[in-house]
Amino acid sequence: MNTLCTVSEAATQVGVSADTIRRWDKKGLIKVRRSDLNYRLFDINEIKRLHGKVAGNHSSNNYKILKSQKKTKYTTIELFAGAGGTAIGFENAGLNHILLNEWDKNAVETLKKNKPHWNVIGGDIAKVNFRGLKADIVQGGFPCQTFSYAGKKMGFEDARGTMFFEFARCVKEVKPKIALGENVRGLLKHDNGRTLASMVEIMEGLGYRVQYRVVRSQYLDVPQKRERLIILAVRNDLKIPFIFPKEKDYTISLKEALKDCPKSVGQEYPEKKKKILELISPGGYWRDLPERLQKEYMGASFYMGGGKTGMARRLSWDEPSLTLTCSPAQKQTERCHPRETRPLTVREYARIQTFPDSWKFSGSIASQYKQIGNAVPCNLGYHIGKCLIAMLDGKIDSKTMDIITSEKTHTQETLF
Repeated sequence: MNTLCTVSEAATQVGVSADTIRRWDKKGLIKVRRSDLNYRLFDINEIKRLHGKVAGNHSSNNYKILKSQKKTKYTTIELFAGAGGTAIGFENAGLNHILLNEWDKNAVETLKKNKPHWNVIGGDIAKVNFRGLKADIVQGGFPCQTFSYAGKKMGFEDARGTMFFEFARCVKEVKPKIALGENVRGLLKHDNGRTLASMVEIMEGLGYRVQYRVVRSQYLDVPQKRERLIILAVRNDLKIPFIFPKEKDYTISLKEALKDCPKSVGQEYPEKKKKILELISPGGYWRDLPERLQKEYMGASFYMGGGKTGMARRLSWDEPSLTLTCSPAQKQTERCHPRETRPLTVREYARIQTFPDSWKFSGSIASQYKQIGNAVPCNLGYHIGKCLIAMLDGKIDSKTMDIITSEKTHTQETLF
């Protein structure tokens, strides 16, 4: 049964305005499809589900930490492991870590404290010798850096001194079946696309074929609008398909995520800032203030271009959170609690990133926020991990996974 319809048809069936549906689309709460004639189409069941949630007619809570009961034989090496977001997701999917490396001392302590059986090596990755190690998968969320071309073709040795070089060195020394890189969406256009093109060229030079895609966390059991670029590389001698997570037809709201969240430490607002944010309604931001207060709070930014929608921003209960940053109280990317006038706490940050409540973070409050804000959401790691297992098993779940059959193009930016 075809459930796709135009915005006007959906508005009539659900009993809301077409502008409401367009607003839900713009906020990333529902997905738009395209007809053969490039018309915008919406899944009526998806819209009905969202409408029921917004109207308070649905009491179900879709928030959960995803975990498979089945372990596999496949092994991984985790680089730039941070506080363990991807590592938790991979382990929950059924993968086995043989080594994790992380530079930040507090993040290393976090990993060791929560998972004493993990082989965590702290310190400079450049000093880690991977020769002799065997792993099915090498994974790393390397920092994005500009390469120097010097008028020549980019090669492995030319990347020396960058974190991507260390990722590629590990791949070269271990020769895994699959290598996976993770980064921000902005890497697609970094240096007009030349940075990513160089990374692909280097991986191909090491004997791998490459595909990449932007995945959207809010459609993968994460209560947060967070996009990540996933780069998959498969060794040329293996007939392994490229598989990416298939987006779900629902999102998880902040209200679902923070239900019964444990109390914890968190930052506080100065009194002046608190008075301003007390005037903002859930989902609102600085433009909701009287013009006099807008000018006073924004200062010179008031007269500059751009929407500046992160400033004086209060989150909404009925939507996934905006992308978490390294601090919930940065002026440009405010993350104020929907009801209480305060920044999100450490444990609320962790809930939104789908860390288990039992996962404890080391270091100062600022360091804990940074570790969580920099992490890959655990549930996103789970979905990616399940795809990697399917790639190695050769067993594809078409309901939760997408397979790339064409080798002609490296990328699809995002899937609709």
